[in-house]
Amino acid sequence: MSGPVFIGPADMGGTERLLRVVDALAEAFADLSAGRTSSPPRTVVPHERGGELLAATSVWERHGVGSVKITTLTPGNPERGLPLIHGVVAVTDLATGRITALLDGAELTAVRTGAVAALATRLCAPADAADLAVLGAGVQARALVRAVSAVRPLRTVRVFSRTRERTEQFAREARDTSGGALRVTVCDTVKEAVTDAAVICTTTSTSAREPLVEAGWVAPGAHLNVIGGTHEDALEVDPALLAHALVVVEERRAACAEAGEVRAALTRGLIGPGALRELGELVGAGAAADSRTSVFRGVGLAIEDTAAAAALCAGTAP
Repeated sequence: MSGPVFIGPADMGGTERLLRVVDALAEAFADLSAGRTSSPPRTVVPHERGGELLAATSVWERHGVGSVKITTLTPGNPERGLPLIHGVVAVTDLATGRITALLDGAELTAVRTGAVAALATRLCAPADAADLAVLGAGVQARALVRAVSAVRPLRTVRVFSRTRERTEQFAREARDTSGGALRVTVCDTVKEAVTDAAVICTTTSTSAREPLVEAGWVAPGAHLNVIGGTHEDALEVDPALLAHALVVVEERRAACAEAGEVRAALTRGLIGPGALRELGELVGAGAAADSRTSVFRGVGLAIEDTAAAAALCAGTAP
């Protein structure tokens, strides 16, 4: 009997694979919101060096697949020239219990995080959105540029990150990857990057409780994908922005426990729990966003890894 197939970063690239993951996630989120599947909370073990060891498990009964992901998060790694995240994902066949595939966990995390943001963008952003602002210049920022480009006709990208050299490198890579189709500009401030952008993606490792993006800087009707922060009270975006926005989350329970902007907006009375819309509800309703500003606040769920892994395994099957 053959052993599990290994799916590395090279096997996860390309727009076709990405869109296949987006479609799988749409199905999984619809199942999650309808109660046809669940996404158990992940186990997080912090250690004295400032990092975390995380384990996430879930099954997707409809497709007969489960997954276990083990990842490490090491905040000091970017300064060492190493990825923030390392990990591995094991995929299981629920019918036989066999481990059928092993996937590079860091790359899968980047792909599925980008794909979730792409799904939120597809559901919420204006169809003609062409201007993207990105905060951060790491792996997740790269994934989000690829993902948003796959679902919207981007022409320009403005990027801000604290390390200028790293940001310049990011800009060069984004231009080259797009074949010159994107005009990529490095900005000196967060405000310069986000002002008038149709889509804003925040991917920083901030631990601050003061937001990086002020509400007044965001153009009316813009869509935001907020995925960064290092703990449940860190803020990338001003919670005041949520008061009059369409607020979209993966799952209400997870957002209320882990999403800093959502937690702060609830605590301050800016929104109530009923204001949160789950991605699966939007998928199930076939809903597009109205003219309001929309904010997708993601925290990452185990079911996303399972659905993304299932889509990628199907695409690499002999």
